Amino acid sequence: KVVPPGQGIVHQVNLEYLARVVFGGEGSSGESGLPQAYPDTLVGTDSHTTMINGLGVLGWGVGGIEAEAAMLGQPVSMLVPKVVGVRLTGTLREGATATDLVLRVTEMLRKLGVVGKFVEFFGPGLDALTLADRATIANMCPEYGATCGIFPVDTETLRYLRLSGRTPEQVALVEAYLREQGLFHGAETPEAEYSQTASLDLASVEPSIAGPKRPQDRIALSDAGPAFRRALGELESPELAATPNLAAHPSSQPIELEYGKGILHHGSVVIAAITSCTNTSNPSVMIAAGLVAKKAVERGLETQPWVKTSLAPGSQVVTAYLKAAGLLPYLEQLRFHLVGYGCTTCIGNSGPLPEPVAEALEGGDLVVCSVLSGNRNFEARVHPAVRANYLMSPPLVVAYALAGRMDIDPLEDPLGTDRDGEPVYLRDVWPRPEEIRALVAEHVEASMFSKSYSEVFRGDSQWNELPVPEGEVFQWAPESTYVRLPPYFEGMAREAPASVEEIRGARVLALLGDSVTTDHISPAGSISKDSPAADYLRSHGIEPRDFNSYGSRRGNHEVMVRGTFANVRLRNRLAPGTEGGITVHVPSGEQTSIFAAAERYQKESTPLLVLAGKEYGSGSSRDWAAKGPRLLGVRAVIAETYERIHRSNLVGMGILPLEFLSGESAGSLGLTGREVYDLEGLREGVERGFAGSDRLRVRVRSDEGERSFEARVRLDTPTEVDYYRHGGILQYVLRQLLS
Repeated sequence: KVVPPGQGIVHQVNLEYLARVVFGGEGSSGESGLPQAYPDTLVGTDSHTTMINGLGVLGWGVGGIEAEAAMLGQPVSMLVPKVVGVRLTGTLREGATATDLVLRVTEMLRKLGVVGKFVEFFGPGLDALTLADRATIANMCPEYGATCGIFPVDTETLRYLRLSGRTPEQVALVEAYLREQGLFHGAETPEAEYSQTASLDLASVEPSIAGPKRPQDRIALSDAGPAFRRALGELESPELAATPNLAAHPSSQPIELEYGKGILHHGSVVIAAITSCTNTSNPSVMIAAGLVAKKAVERGLETQPWVKTSLAPGSQVVTAYLKAAGLLPYLEQLRFHLVGYGCTTCIGNSGPLPEPVAEALEGGDLVVCSVLSGNRNFEARVHPAVRANYLMSPPLVVAYALAGRMDIDPLEDPLGTDRDGEPVYLRDVWPRPEEIRALVAEHVEASMFSKSYSEVFRGDSQWNELPVPEGEVFQWAPESTYVRLPPYFEGMAREAPASVEEIRGARVLALLGDSVTTDHISPAGSISKDSPAADYLRSHGIEPRDFNSYGSRRGNHEVMVRGTFANVRLRNRLAPGTEGGITVHVPSGEQTSIFAAAERYQKESTPLLVLAGKEYGSGSSRDWAAKGPRLLGVRAVIAETYERIHRSNLVGMGILPLEFLSGESAGSLGLTGREVYDLEGLREGVERGFAGSDRLRVRVRSDEGERSFEARVRLDTPTEVDYYRHGGILQYVLRQLLS
């Protein structure tokens, strides 16, 4: 079935409507003809598929390449994971939100190291968490690196199923089946045995934000201002960190906008977004945001004129209960207008900044901020001109929009002044827990879910009037700059090659550090007018105003390959002192764009490598983070560690993922990226069928001589070895279909 656009973000639609927890019942029969029941599971093409874990459904995200193969009949294979148990105790203190909790969990589990593992939450603290709180924690599972972050099914799950409009028969089936199977959680349920355990007292959670670059970098709210000033040394020039009064800094820029005048300076908040996905599934934090807006408006506060605001709920249920509670008008008075139901600011769809703001940022080289209630704040993801990005709860997003600046102590400094000139503090507009609970209980009703999803598959007139070509073969439009026939199968033989091609004489395209995300690798956000992708579009008669975003043009490989490794915050150590998609064509010494260098290497028949540090490919499950490098000619990546989905995507595109041995890195081995590389034993290893602990010898040649080191081969399963032998998962599947 297809849920048309405009209904909500997929994760919240899964949670509120599609998930069944238990499949089967009457009409679901096995060979015996008797009714069958079995647990609901989910595999999705977005890493935040894990939100459904909050409902007790085992699910996780895979890359688009893997999903394409699965839809053509291939299994989704993986190593049997270790399971980490997180024991929760206590209850959240007054003033702490589910967002604060999830930021603490993300920080804790990143430090623990749970990449490729399952995480299961248990303990007496479960009773203090609503289903929405659990879904918030489960949604951010990719941020702490696990494959899933699952909660058990208990009476709270049943309550939510009833609230969200599931039928009494379905709720009864869930309870009866899971109790019979020993999977229903209660006070008497014995604790499971885990590979390892961790503990968290909910009472220790404090109001927090995370940033300015990664979701795991949690900051206590009381330290928000000083933390921003400390970060300036890395975000801009080191001397700025010692500037006592950032508002008086020489880089300050006066501006005049539709909503008034102001001065932009380091620390100004230019984007404030209540975004879909993580937090808008949680009525408590959304009602809290509405109450902060109401109290602020009643005191006469306004959003600062330079702040671009937006409200993008994850489903239509959110706007229904905000309207019913009378809170939506107050959010709108602070310019938090509804902009849609789907990925917006979190994925870079924040749109352009107002022209005066954009000009001030360019003229003053300012380090300005965004605040958003999403889950990812990687460099240049939200907006290429915004260097500091902070995750926080929806009510804090409203508060920072009022203050308009990051370099304050939000617990001690006023957010603004009221009509009488008196200072108004965060504590003056922050709602009490009982206020929130009362409004949630009164206005979040089952009828809202039933009404919102009654015609979920129908779609609007635009959807239903789309022309549908006839025939079984897709009709490519040669003149299209949005969707073009990709080159993956050009020159592909019907049979798999007898042996894989060795990788010899390889050069390094990029030498990268730690925490390089798929946002750094894969094109995302708007297309810059001075980028290689822009040059391509202009050559096809497209004006800059119609460039649109990389996301909208991801069906055009010509655009996407030109945007690969083109993130404006990428730091390639082959070209020190630069930011963006810059590298060096090593043989000539010419510094140029990564795309131009890759084209030159391809003409020279030179295979390419990428060297990287820890957590390579963290972030979104973007298939273009593997497709783009493959089209650039990258044959292998050598990293210290990988995020799960990206490693799988590399294999799917026929790129060999290698890992430095424990304790080793490009730095410790003295690699500069200017050497010539040979991989020894590749052909023999593929023919033998690499095992998980197999290694390759990497021989390195330079003017200083020759040396070598060993790297671990990350073809983790026999199926992945087959995919690599065929040149990628899509080639493998096509050959299977042809045979």
